[in-house]
Amino acid sequence: MAVHVCILWKNPFKNDLIKNNESVGRREGEVMSILTFKGGVHPFEGKDMSKNKPIMDLEPVGELVFPVSQHIGAPAVPVVEVGDKVLAGTLIAKASGFISANVHSSVSGVVKKIEPRMVAAGNKVLSIIVENDGLYEEEPIKNYIPWDKMTKENIRELVKAAGIVGMGGAGFPTNVKLTPKNEEDIDTIIINGAECEPYLTSDYRRMIEQPEILIGGLKVMLTLFDKAKGYIAVEDNKRDAIVKLAQLAKQEPKIEIKTLYTKYPQGGERALIYAVTGRKVNSSMLPADVGCIVNNVDTAFAIFKGVIEQKPLIQRIVTVSGDAVVNPGNFRVRIGTNTKEVVKAAGGFKKIPEKMISGGPMMGTAIYDLDIPITKGSSAITCFLKDTVSHVKQTNCINCGRCASVCPGRVLPSKLAKFAQQGDREMFEKYNGMECCECGCCSYICPAKRNLTQSIKSMRKDILASKKK
Repeated sequence: MAVHVCILWKNPFKNDLIKNNESVGRREGEVMSILTFKGGVHPFEGKDMSKNKPIMDLEPVGELVFPVSQHIGAPAVPVVEVGDKVLAGTLIAKASGFISANVHSSVSGVVKKIEPRMVAAGNKVLSIIVENDGLYEEEPIKNYIPWDKMTKENIRELVKAAGIVGMGGAGFPTNVKLTPKNEEDIDTIIINGAECEPYLTSDYRRMIEQPEILIGGLKVMLTLFDKAKGYIAVEDNKRDAIVKLAQLAKQEPKIEIKTLYTKYPQGGERALIYAVTGRKVNSSMLPADVGCIVNNVDTAFAIFKGVIEQKPLIQRIVTVSGDAVVNPGNFRVRIGTNTKEVVKAAGGFKKIPEKMISGGPMMGTAIYDLDIPITKGSSAITCFLKDTVSHVKQTNCINCGRCASVCPGRVLPSKLAKFAQQGDREMFEKYNGMECCECGCCSYICPAKRNLTQSIKSMRKDILASKKK
């Protein structure tokens, strides 16, 4: 089904203008379509700071902190006690429900404490603290199952056992996503390689350095759904990754590479599904309701490791970037590592930054202290010399409509923010406030510099909390 957006844009390889869904002739191995959605913005990318920096391994020292809640859903329950010896890959906290995820130690050492520790969200979470012995001895694989002997149930159980969650930030347990109620209706699996968030390049480096494993992870997922076809969707500012993946996909009849127009939030789940399939997903739906499953690049990598190699999720790639960082780069980091160590590996700061963010500048979480652990959802640490937002003065809305023009959810952010500030839940819901994806486009484009996204996000959070009650 074709996407019906008709915005004209400039083809970087030709001199003519084309509509964003027509086939584009590119270099050999790169004949694809340019796909996008209605709305979005073009913030400064900032990717040149780290995109050409190969992934570097970082081995931590001292203690590592493992929050038992690094995912959406019920916290995991500790299964170790203070004084226990653990290895890299030892299960230290077990999933406590259907929507929950296992937590494993990423190093060998001794359990030092089990106590609440601060995380990026600014709250304290019960955590297991392991003193790293520096040996990195690994937990042996038990009851190894060869790939050619696996059933679909084996695959799902291995994904669950490995503690894999969505690593793009949401942290939804992946085994749950791979176990939809309507399994027979799933015909599309999308790997989100857009990486539209400014400054982030961790997924790009995965695609450049380990494309075979990414393809392998997608193939594992495809075995679960008999009717499904796989798509790896990548923005067209990553042309070398597109070419490399397209060459590998030539040998895979059920896998295609889709080229996305570079625009934020092109990697948002709803926007991505619409761009690739033309199908619409609203706030009351799941991707599976339109026959789709979407996973992040690093998640696909973890699925390959968890199923084929039967190793748990204990590492991830983290981008450290921003104008305050001496040597921005991409690091393979063990879960639980102190964020201070990761920033130190990037050379530390030129000067004390005014703004530090866990994640990217559009949807990341502002942090005031680096003394927090890297978790499964820690995609980046971005640090800036100036906190531009805090110095901006808000003025009255001038009713220009720019916020509505860029909104991927096709709502009216200025009205929704007003209802949120007034506490008018009825009007907020009437004007489809729950369709906001909290991407920040409206706040970014607003000439009056109003905190539109923050107001809407707070109201959505209150409504969702009240509905749970």
